[in-house]
Amino acid sequence: MPPVLEEIAARLKALEDREAIRELIARYGPLADTGDAEGVAALWTSDGSYAVGGMTEAKGRTAIAALIDGQVHRQLMADGCAHALGPVAIDLAGNTAIARGYSIVFRADGKDGFEVARASANRWTLAHTPDGWRVTRRENALLDGAEAARLLLREG
Repeated sequence: MPPVLEEIAARLKALEDREAIRELIARYGPLADTGDAEGVAALWTSDGSYAVGGMTEAKGRTAIAALIDGQVHRQLMADGCAHALGPVAIDLAGNTAIARGYSIVFRADGKDGFEVARASANRWTLAHTPDGWRVTRRENALLDGAEAARLLLREG
């Protein structure tokens, strides 16, 4: 393949990878808000982990699904909620990637409005698998002024 076509192919693959990662992250909110625990867990590799700052760390798809099926999340859904994520900055490195960005969880306030229940910094570590891009680790930390959130958002 001529060098110019190799360059174009590499650029196209990077664009496709970034779009697939953005799509994967965008799917999290609607899956979580509909209580689709298996759908959420399927975004991760089988041995993936999700560290929810200030709350818990789930390792493996079964434990990640249990977060969605758990009483805390079910009550959040019963109250009325929306998980909003992104946009994310993505650093690609072959078949792995890091995505950094924000997530906001809104909760119905009982007066025809919503309040922010949680605002967090997020770092997603991803791998390209035979099934496409999957999360190997997601970490989030509350945006409460602590260093933990800033560390997740830093490049590198």
